[in-house]
Amino acid sequence: MKNIWNKGLKDLLLIYCGLYTIATIVNSISYLSKGIYEDPAGNWHELDRAIITLIVILAYSLIRYIHIKNFAIKLVVVYVPTILLAFLYVWFRGLTAELASSAYRDIFVNYTIGFLIVSIIVFIVNKIIQKIKAK
Repeated sequence: MKNIWNKGLKDLLLIYCGLYTIATIVNSISYLSKGIYEDPAGNWHELDRAIITLIVILAYSLIRYIHIKNFAIKLVVVYVPTILLAFLYVWFRGLTAELASSAYRDIFVNYTIGFLIVSIIVFIVNKIIQKIKAK
């Protein structure tokens, strides 16, 4: 168990916490700048953010650990199922609450931006690792 923790689970947990915190702070600043002092969606919004962040971390893990030589193909292989998972989550949320008319567009834009950021980070990290191994 300690080996699994040290091999990557610890890093994934730290990244998850960091992304969730950043997303929460950005969301709070956005609301406060509009003069909204309380989140209108309340606790559900926090759970939504946590689950979407978890999907982003899943994407990160897949990009990082799936062995496909062509990075562009790897991104497509990871992006398609994870964006579908995000859409599925939005659909399930629609069963419990009324969705905004732009809910699917919003998740597409926000998830895609997050996915691109994660992809760039993984690409850079992989290049650094390749250079270190080449020495």
